[in-house]
Amino acid sequence: MAAVAEGLEPETAALEDTARDATDAVDARLGVPPLLAGNRLSLDLYPRGCHRLLHLCAQQVRQLLEVEFLQLSGHEDPQLLQATLAHLPWSLPRLRSLVLKGGQHRDALGACLRGSLATLPASLSGLAHLAHLDLSFNSLETLPACVPQLCGLDALLLSHNCLSELPEALGALPALTFLAATHNRLQTLPTALGSLSSLQRLDLSENLLDALPPEIGGLSSLAELNLASNRLQGLPASLAGLQSLRFLVLHSNLLASVPAGLAHLPLLARLDLRDNQLRDVPPELLDAPFVRLQGNPLGGPSPDPHIPPGIPVVPEMPRLLLTSDLDSFAVTPLGCSVTLACGVRLQFPVGATATPVTIRYRLWLPEPRLAPLGPHDSLLSGVLELQPHGVAFQKEVGLWLLFVPPRARRCREVVVRTLSDNSWCDLETHLEEEAPKRLWAHCQVPHFSWFLVVSRPVSDACLVPPEGTLLCSSGHPGVKVTFPPGATEEPRHARMQVVRVGSRELPALLGEPEAAASPLLCLSQSGPPSFLRPVTVQLPLPPGVTGLSLDRSHLHLLYRAPPAATWDDITAQVALELTHLYARFQVTRFSWYWLWYTTKTCVGGLARKAWERLRLHRVSLIALQRRRDPEQVLLQCLPRNKVDSTLRRLLERYRGPEPSDTVEMFEGEKFFAAFERGINVDADRPDCVEGRVCFVFYSHLKNLKEVYVTTTLDRRAQAVRGQVSFYRGEVPEEVPEEAEAARQKRGADAPWMATLPLKLPRLRGSKGPGQEAGLSLAPLNLGDAETGFLTQSNLLNVAGRLGPDWPAVALHLGLPYRELQRIRHEFRDDLDGQIRHMLFSWAERQAGQPGAVGLLVEALEQSDRRDVAEEVRAVLELGRRKYQEGIQRTSLAPGDLGPPGSSASQSPEPAQT
Repeated sequence: MAAVAEGLEPETAALEDTARDATDAVDARLGVPPLLAGNRLSLDLYPRGCHRLLHLCAQQVRQLLEVEFLQLSGHEDPQLLQATLAHLPWSLPRLRSLVLKGGQHRDALGACLRGSLATLPASLSGLAHLAHLDLSFNSLETLPACVPQLCGLDALLLSHNCLSELPEALGALPALTFLAATHNRLQTLPTALGSLSSLQRLDLSENLLDALPPEIGGLSSLAELNLASNRLQGLPASLAGLQSLRFLVLHSNLLASVPAGLAHLPLLARLDLRDNQLRDVPPELLDAPFVRLQGNPLGGPSPDPHIPPGIPVVPEMPRLLLTSDLDSFAVTPLGCSVTLACGVRLQFPVGATATPVTIRYRLWLPEPRLAPLGPHDSLLSGVLELQPHGVAFQKEVGLWLLFVPPRARRCREVVVRTLSDNSWCDLETHLEEEAPKRLWAHCQVPHFSWFLVVSRPVSDACLVPPEGTLLCSSGHPGVKVTFPPGATEEPRHARMQVVRVGSRELPALLGEPEAAASPLLCLSQSGPPSFLRPVTVQLPLPPGVTGLSLDRSHLHLLYRAPPAATWDDITAQVALELTHLYARFQVTRFSWYWLWYTTKTCVGGLARKAWERLRLHRVSLIALQRRRDPEQVLLQCLPRNKVDSTLRRLLERYRGPEPSDTVEMFEGEKFFAAFERGINVDADRPDCVEGRVCFVFYSHLKNLKEVYVTTTLDRRAQAVRGQVSFYRGEVPEEVPEEAEAARQKRGADAPWMATLPLKLPRLRGSKGPGQEAGLSLAPLNLGDAETGFLTQSNLLNVAGRLGPDWPAVALHLGLPYRELQRIRHEFRDDLDGQIRHMLFSWAERQAGQPGAVGLLVEALEQSDRRDVAEEVRAVLELGRRKYQEGIQRTSLAPGDLGPPGSSASQSPEPAQT
C-alpha cells in the first residue's frame, strides 16, 4: 500500500492529503458509523465517498484487502473520482463487484441527475477478479477502453448513459452473461457481439437501433433478448438460430414482418410483438399462446392492386406504450401514437417530422416559478416538459393531458397553457371524458415546451379595431364592454374575466345583512395602457338592488389600482348611469372593477380583505403514522371537504391524531413541516431544508408526502412523544424549535398554522431503566433470525436504490399490473412514494411468510438489479453471522451441548447485548 502511495503523481497525492483532513472533519461532524461491513464497502450514500476511500487507503486498513463489493457515487468530482479508481487494483485486489452509478442525487424538483463519470482509468483493467460492473446513470459517450480488457466480467450494466455505439472489442469478454445498455443512443451494434457465446441476457431497449447484425444469431447461450422501443424495421433470419432463447421482447418498433423460423425455437416462452406494423404473421405464431400481437394492423387491407408498382404504401401509424418515469422515444416521418407512463398521450401525424427525431419528456413537480397562476386560477396537473424545445413540427401534434375535474365548474373553464417566447399563453383546449372523474384536456401544439392544465374563470376575448366593437361575457350576459369608434388607432386584443361572488360572503365580512356585491370584473388588453376615447363598461347591480329603489350614497364602484394592488373607491370620479338592473360607467384604462352596495363609507381596505377571501381555500392538515411502521409519517394538506373521505381510505393502514383546525391558504402558497421535541427527518431529501419538509399547496393536487423520522432520544426506556408543526412561507434561517412561541402570536400574518402530536413507541424487547436491554427489532421484518432479517431500514435502503426500475421489480414480485397502475395514479407526483408504497405494502403481506426474502432477491435479479440483490445477500449474511455468534456466546451452539444432566446442558446465564 505504501508503495502505491509513493508511486502516485503529485496531483493525486495532494488530493489524498486533502482527503485525509476533509474526511476526518466530516466524520467528526456527522458521527459516521464504520464504513466496512464484512467484505462490503458502501460509499455511494456518504458525502465525500472518494475522500473516505483515499483516506482508508492511506491508513493501509487491512480489511481493504478482503473487500469484494464496492459502491461509489458517480456524482463525485471527476478528477478525484479518477484518482480514486486508479487505486483499486492495488488497494482492493479481491474486488468482484464495482458499482459506479449516478442517479442517486436529484435536483430541486426531484428529477434524477446523471453522474459526472465520462471515462475510467486504464489501470482498472488490473482488477483480475472483477465480475460485476455497473456504470448506469452516468455521462459515458464511449465505452472506456479498459472495460473489454476485464476478461472475468460476468455482468456489465451501461443503462441511462449517452452511448451512440459499442466497440468491436466488446466481443473479447468470454465470461459475460448479462449486458444491459437501455436508454442510450445506440444506432448500430458491433458484429463482434455475436462472439459472446456465454451471454444469457441482453437488454438493448429504448435506443435508436434500426437494424441488427446477422452475427447476433451466434449467441448460442442467449435466453432473454429485449429490443423494445427501438426503430427496427426488420429482423435477421439468424435469430431463428438462438436455440436457448426463452424471452424475446420486440414491442414498439416498426417491424413489418418476422422470420418464420421464430416459431420453431424449442424453448421460446414469450414473444412480445405488440405495437409494430405487422400485417402478416406466420400461422404458427398466430396460434401460439405465448405471442403478444396487440397494436398491429393484422388482417388489414392489402395493398391496392390499382396502385402502380413503385408507389410506396404508407403503413399504419405505430403505437407506443412507455412504462418508465423518465424516458425518451423516437418519432419518424411515419408518425406514431404514444402513451406516456405519466398519463399523457401524444399523436404525431404522418409527415409531422421530415427526419427521425428523439423526443424526451419529464413531469415536473409544480411550484410557483414553474406554474404561474392568475389570482383566481387553480392548477389541475403537474408541469409536463417535452423536448426538444422550440423545434417546429411540419404538422401540429395532438396532446392529451389527464386531470381530475374540479368540483366548481360553473362559469369556469379548463385550458392548457404552454411557455412560448418566455411567456405563458393559452392553447385552444377541448375536453374529452374518459370516466366521471377523469377528463382529457386535448390541444394541438406546433412545437414543444412546458405544458400544464389550469381551471380559471371563463375568459372572453375579441380584437378591437379602430371602428370599435362590443365584448360580452359568455357566463354573465349582463356584463358588456363597448368600444366606440376611434378608441384605438391600431387593432388590439381585449380580454374579459368575470368572477362570481357568493351572496353570503360580503354580509359575513361586513357584519351587514343588507350588503351585496356585483360579480368581480377583470379587463385586460394588449397595446398602450390607455384608450384614445372612453370605453363604456356595464355591470349588473348587486343582488337585491334595483336602480329605482337604491340609495346612491350606498353604491360604491371599486377599482384595483396597479401596481400597489390596492382597492380604491372611484365612485366620485366617474359618472354612474343607472338603469333598473345595470350600472354603466366609462374608463380609459383597464383593471379590476367591483360594484358594492353597503352603508360602510371607507370600503377600500374591506375590499382588499373580501378579494383575498374569495381566493382562500379552507384546508386541514393531517399527520398519520403507518400502523406497522410508526417511523413512516404521512403529511398532507387537504381541502376541508375532502378530509373525511381521505381519512376513511387511509385509516386502514395509518393512525394518528385528529386533523388540524381549519386554516386558510392561497393556491400556490408555500408552507413547511417542522418536526419537534426530539423527532427529526431520517434522511436528506430534495424537498427538505435543514430538516424541514417543504410543500406548495394546490387545491386540486395531492399535497402529500411520506417521510421517515428518527429520534436522538433513547427509545429503549420509553416512547418518544414529539410533534410536527406546520408554518407558512419558505423555510427561514431560524425556525423555532417549539410551536408555543409562535402560537402565542397567532394572527392573520402569523407563520404558525397547526401542531399535531407524533409518538414513536418504545422499542419491542427493551427493558426499563436500570435493567439490561434486550435485542430490539425493527417494526417490520422479513425472514427469520437463523436465515437473516431484512428490517424496515434495509427495505428503505432498497427502495432508495430502485428508481425507475421499480415496476419491473413489482411485476416479478407477483403484483398485478392493475395494482401498479393504481400506485402510479395514487402517487403520480411522487416517484419515491410509488416505490416505498409498493415495497412496504408487499412486505406487510409477506410478514411471517417463509421464503419472502428469497423472492425479493430473485425479483431483483430478474429485473436486472443484481447490485441491489448482492447488497441484500450481504445484509443477510451479516445477520446470520451475528446470530451464530450470539448462539455461541450463550453456550447454545450445537457442538457445546452435553448429555442431559451435564453442566453444559443447564440453562445459561442471560447474555448481555
